[in-house]
Amino acid sequence: MKSHAKAIVIGGGVVGCSVLYHLAKAGWTDIMLIERSELTSGSSWHAAGGFHTLNGDPNVAKLQAYTVQLYREIEQLSGQSCSLHLTGGVMMADTPERMDFLRLAHAKGRYLGMDTELITPSEAKAMFPLMDETNFVGAMWDPVEGHLDPSGTTHAYAKAARKLGAEIVLRNRVVELTQEVDGTWNVVTEQGTVKAEHVVNCGGLWAREIGRMVGVELPLLAMEHMYLLTEPMPEVEEFNKSTGREMIGVMDFKGEIYTRQERNGILLGTYEKACKPWSPVNTPWDFGHELLQPDIDRIAPSLEIGFKHFPGIEEAGIKQIINGPFTFALDGNPLVGPVQGLTNFWCACAVMAGFSQGGGVGLALSNWMVHGDPGFDVWGMDVARFGEWATLRYTNAKVRENYSRRFSIRFPNEELPAARPAQTTPLYDTMLANNAVMGDSWGLETPLWFAPKGTEPKDIVSFHRSNDFGSIGEEVRATREKVGVTEIANFAKYEVSGPGSEDFLNRLMTNRMPKTGRIVLTPMLNEFGRLIGDFTIAKAGEGRFMIWSSSAAQKYHMRWFEKHLPKDAPGTSQVRIHRFDQTLVGLSIAGPKSRDLLQKLVDVDISTKAFRFMDFREMAVGGAPCMVNRITYTGDLGYEIWMAPAYQRLVYKAIKDAGEEFGLVDFGMRALLSMRLEKNFPTWFRELRPIYGPFEGAMDRFVKLEKNDFIGREPAAREQAEGPKLRRVSFIVDAADADVMGDEPIWAKVGGKDYGTVEKPHGYGAARFDTDGKEVRGSSAAEGASAVRGIVDGDWRVVGWVTSGGYAHYVQKSLAQGYVPAALAADESAGLFEIEILGSRRPARINVEPPFDPSGEKMRA
Repeated sequence: MKSHAKAIVIGGGVVGCSVLYHLAKAGWTDIMLIERSELTSGSSWHAAGGFHTLNGDPNVAKLQAYTVQLYREIEQLSGQSCSLHLTGGVMMADTPERMDFLRLAHAKGRYLGMDTELITPSEAKAMFPLMDETNFVGAMWDPVEGHLDPSGTTHAYAKAARKLGAEIVLRNRVVELTQEVDGTWNVVTEQGTVKAEHVVNCGGLWAREIGRMVGVELPLLAMEHMYLLTEPMPEVEEFNKSTGREMIGVMDFKGEIYTRQERNGILLGTYEKACKPWSPVNTPWDFGHELLQPDIDRIAPSLEIGFKHFPGIEEAGIKQIINGPFTFALDGNPLVGPVQGLTNFWCACAVMAGFSQGGGVGLALSNWMVHGDPGFDVWGMDVARFGEWATLRYTNAKVRENYSRRFSIRFPNEELPAARPAQTTPLYDTMLANNAVMGDSWGLETPLWFAPKGTEPKDIVSFHRSNDFGSIGEEVRATREKVGVTEIANFAKYEVSGPGSEDFLNRLMTNRMPKTGRIVLTPMLNEFGRLIGDFTIAKAGEGRFMIWSSSAAQKYHMRWFEKHLPKDAPGTSQVRIHRFDQTLVGLSIAGPKSRDLLQKLVDVDISTKAFRFMDFREMAVGGAPCMVNRITYTGDLGYEIWMAPAYQRLVYKAIKDAGEEFGLVDFGMRALLSMRLEKNFPTWFRELRPIYGPFEGAMDRFVKLEKNDFIGREPAAREQAEGPKLRRVSFIVDAADADVMGDEPIWAKVGGKDYGTVEKPHGYGAARFDTDGKEVRGSSAAEGASAVRGIVDGDWRVVGWVTSGGYAHYVQKSLAQGYVPAALAADESAGLFEIEILGSRRPARINVEPPFDPSGEKMRA
């Protein structure tokens, strides 16, 4: 074993071997994988080996598509068969609600390049005759599903990596990780110490233990997972013989089971409600090629439904029950990327679907390490998406909840209860007393809407407009016509200070920094000119700036800030960054009476001239020291009031008491988001993401290319000069009883018109419509391209995708935001666009100007 390496990958499962292969393929050959035992000694060896491309996050789905297409490549390079069985598969819906879910998934497939198709239960039965189709109302067919040999696939990655120059060291446990002052890592193993520039935690079942070596508690947990193998079945053999095909894979939401052919029998696995964690605190280092004791009683309820839905399996003999541990993160997606606060320490763990996601994880992480950017929007997998609130006990509760809901539908208005409440503000009990329906906002309890007195404060979950609709409408109307108050503690809050703070922020942000007492809005770009942040910045004093942004991005943004901090001379500190989190909380008041209300609570002049739109001031509010911004996300006259938690109850009571004469109401986050739609305001991680440039995102007025050489300036200047290919637009939608939720396809009646090459959303290759109306597609595995079904219908084409939307209660319109080719972005013609909602294409029309207060007079009043 050599003593130095550029990068060391810890862990020899399918993910570790994929990372090693992709790093070698990217040109890093001075790399080493260290495995405590043999390859596949954790979860990989006993995995069921299934793969699919569908995922609730389209960006993760894209990387899953890449993974599936990669297998032929590594087979050819390594000479090792993956034993690939591309059978296709179906998802079965037994209720109208589950069928709505499949319609949503199918609609996403129209623009993601997924060749899915909605079919009848009888059509599904023809491909899997063991089912009783009368139990179902419909199904979705996906041809890019199947299964493979887990061991063979892992070794194919490893052999391919070796051929490209990588080294693999087996039977050698890493026992300690330390870091030198210069950033070099000492990887201490049983066979000696290796110095490395980078360390990658692909520890799988032991990823927590590897993280603890560097002081990080990763939010993941291993769960026991069972599947059974039947004896050979004559029905299976007959199907194979008569059709010449293998039986397809089937996912049954009701039974929480998946099934597929395995040799001449059937493999059936469960995600049972009565799930069981494995080794919830510490993973034993001596655990190896072992299985856990089966517990068929625990999965009996799922089997009972499964046997009813698939009676052909019930009479088959059970040959073996496999019970083994797999790791999960809180939301079921992987933990990937650099860990904030550490230098060159990377994660690729909690990849429970390793044979669906392992290739994409390896590609994204190798891009990140070699080129400084993952090359894709990987927020759904980014290790930075969870905060300090994701403690060991919180994680254990959330992972159990996620596992038990693996095949359950997540409705757009559904809030999950496990591990809550975790973080609360001083107003939590007050909000509950006000009949608030609370939601989880990055671990913080936040009021979503207020149920009428005498009714239960509870969401009725649905894909359609639900029981919150009327109450949200009342909150919006009262705020727009009088005044409303809402809690805004769930924003991210930072202070950047020091003599170099203004230069630092000018280097990071696209807009000029404000003068003292003023506020600016500004995007932040990466080196490739893509949107990675959207901030409100106030200059509180010389060398002191207050910053607000999306709470979910706090660790994501801190990681970026820390990466670009100036290197100070010894004993100096040019720039200091403080993240407040919940040590600074806030309230916002908005509406035409908000100035009158606030004036009663302060002892300074806040008239229009004295306290202008986009002003910042420190003042006492209701007797409490506060910071006040004259701005709100409602797009109306209003104020953001920030204070230490100790003062929040005092300020809220003062607002409520003084607001009584003005008709003050409480409003929640759903009303706030409804009002932002009326102003065409974008949201971070929906409209503004690292796959879009600032001019595509319609952020033109906040990008000052002439100000200085900020990060991403050159590619942004090219985007402006060449013209953006896409453009964010707002639509008025002729919706029925359901509004858009995000990721719906946008159809346009464009015939054979050519709108140039347009990158598909989430990186799915390139799509272009030529003069004959035929689509030209990319074809490389790295692009994740695949055959596309259902993007053309006569003169209609899928030309874009929805990012977010909902019902705008004050203007009484269903609104959507999304991206379309720039050539179409200013066309407000009726009859040009349709947006597909739950399988129904609804007429839509671009609305260039905001439907509420298009001139902006109200918020500037």
